[in-house]
Amino acid sequence: MTDTKVTKVEEDSVQTVRGPENDTTYLPDVDIREDDGSIRVFADMPGVDQNTVSVTVEKNVLTVEGEARVDTPEGYRLVGQEYGVGRYRRDFTLSDAVDPDGIKARVRHGVLELTLPKREHVKTRKVEIEA
Repeated sequence: MTDTKVTKVEEDSVQTVRGPENDTTYLPDVDIREDDGSIRVFADMPGVDQNTVSVTVEKNVLTVEGEARVDTPEGYRLVGQEYGVGRYRRDFTLSDAVDPDGIKARVRHGVLELTLPKREHVKTRKVEIEA
């Protein structure tokens, strides 16, 4: 994020960040799972698809950004909405255990799934015992 002051707020149990111009950025909820070979991150970002989400890594910071829009078909009007329309953003500091060159991402049904492979030197390995 920029050096400007931001304020965290709770809106309908969804965390948001408000910038200096009172713009809203949603902080997606995430689940994080780990196994011997990788860390997987699942970020809830309703309304985004592969064209409106981006994942970047810079100086060991993984940044997830997306934008949710509501497309109302012609002849209809929006009368109810259960998720916010706007930007999503979340930053994660990566440990040295993660191989940033091998990160993979996919989005389906508003859930961004990231696979963060571990470097070889941190993977669990079995040591053979000699008799």
